[in-house]
Amino acid sequence: MTPPAPGTIRFAANLKWLFTEVPFEARFDAAAEAGFRAVEIAAPYVLPAAKVRRLLDDAGLRAVLINSPGGSASSPERNGSACIPQLRDTFRAGFDRAWEYADILGSPVIHVMAGIRPDGTDRDTAFAQYVENIAWAADRCKGSGLRLVLETINQRDAPGFLLTSQEQAADVIRTIGADHIELLFDIYHCQVGQGDVTTRLTALLPLIGHIQVADPPTRTEPGTGELAWDFLFGQLRRLGYDGWIGCEYRPATTTLDGLHWRRRHEDRPRTTAQRKAP
Repeated sequence: MTPPAPGTIRFAANLKWLFTEVPFEARFDAAAEAGFRAVEIAAPYVLPAAKVRRLLDDAGLRAVLINSPGGSASSPERNGSACIPQLRDTFRAGFDRAWEYADILGSPVIHVMAGIRPDGTDRDTAFAQYVENIAWAADRCKGSGLRLVLETINQRDAPGFLLTSQEQAADVIRTIGADHIELLFDIYHCQVGQGDVTTRLTALLPLIGHIQVADPPTRTEPGTGELAWDFLFGQLRRLGYDGWIGCEYRPATTTLDGLHWRRRHEDRPRTTAQRKAP
């Protein structure tokens, strides 16, 4: 596949958040029918990896990101387990499972979720465990072609989440120093947690491997909230960002009714005739 030109805007559907009008297995076809060519799969582990791969292939889609395993909504590891000292072995077994799924699905990226610092564990201890686990994961998949991304989640949506700023995540990446660890820059989480999105996006671009979008304050589709998306997508073009942009938002009404914003901003692939035209 020919790499996109720098500054090409292309979107991937997040199948946890979009097309929830249908069961998980039907979301692949729904995404393809809506014009998506790629998907993020936050939790592919609900099905055998071979079954998920068949769903991708049948729909003509590619997986561009999966998450490392998390627990149930009420569990300590609901947002990951990398920072929880008591779950060191759980994290490492989960990462190996994620790597197996990524290999079968053809996903080039795993989002390694940091987790929420447990009550009774001081921040320094949790942070040290996190850095140790990320360094272990990076070393484990070194040379495999797999890339790992780290994400900050705002404290309003996930109180106690270990990473509290984009810069903190970037510092972890620089500290470990592996070129296959990158930043997952979520525009929604940045705006809610810190603001000054464009300045941070510009400053951190050399470390950014993946971007996700939603519009604050309600995490709905771009164009329904407070951000200036024409400016933001224009800035990404000017900066030459050529990675995928994940649609990780809660549709204000239905998924299909809310996709008009994508047609406004996405650079659609040109046809053969268009490429030959003078």
